[in-house]
Amino acid sequence: MPPPSPADPASSPPGAPAPGEGELREQALAEIRRILVEELAVVSAVEPGQALVGDLHLDSMELITLAVGLENRFRVKLSEADSTGVSTAGDLAALVARRALASGAPAAEKGAP
Repeated sequence: MPPPSPADPASSPPGAPAPGEGELREQALAEIRRILVEELAVVSAVEPGQALVGDLHLDSMELITLAVGLENRFRVKLSEADSTGVSTAGDLAALVARRALASGAPAAEKGAP
């Protein structure tokens, strides 16, 4: 019997990102950066480990703008309950990627508004 192929989800180690999750996470992080720069005028570089409130100094309205922009781009629904596990830009990107995969939404196209 041949070994499982790398594309086989059963062959992935436990806790490893599902196929496509890493790519979606990168797309979500790119969109977070775009929204912060273009819509919220954040001038500092945005890294995955930066805290949305503590490091990037986003207020509640800016967080809502960010969430709505991500919902629209990735066709997912983010709830207030989601915010309990999200503190950094990377956390938010990972949440969006998981939601997009769970909903079966297609990956956002590059350059899509």
